[in-house]
Amino acid sequence: MKPTVTIAAVLLLAVGAHASEVFKSTDTQGRPVYTDKPQTLPAQKLDVRTATTDTVEVQRRYEEEMKRLNAADEADSAAAAKAAEARKAKELTAEDRARRCVESRQRYESYMNARRLYEPGSGEGERRYLSDAELDAARANARQAMDEFCGGR
Repeated sequence: MKPTVTIAAVLLLAVGAHASEVFKSTDTQGRPVYTDKPQTLPAQKLDVRTATTDTVEVQRRYEEEMKRLNAADEADSAAAAKAAEARKAKELTAEDRARRCVESRQRYESYMNARRLYEPGSGEGERRYLSDAELDAARANARQAMDEFCGGR
């Protein structure tokens, strides 16, 4: 709304201005006074140039400025939406990370408390028990996963 008021004020000033003489004099306190009819002499005549305002050009500039402002508003809205999305993704990532931490901690504890571990076999109900070396490797992998997701907590 402000650009409209500013443009209207400029238009009124430009339309109200006309080619008359402008004089500069000083009052009794020594302050400068600008007028078209000097009260005291001597008064200095100033060369003030006025021009008419091209309303079509003003309207074109106004429309361009409004397009620029709207584009800036849209860019700001898009940036805010993107920041909100990133914040939400970070929160989801934190929730996912916490869930994975709990799961990896439980897996590690079960591996550490188990005397024997097995993998499901190819048939239904079949099991293949891990050797001592495979058991140690599985425990080390579970510990590494827990450290990764829990951050060493």
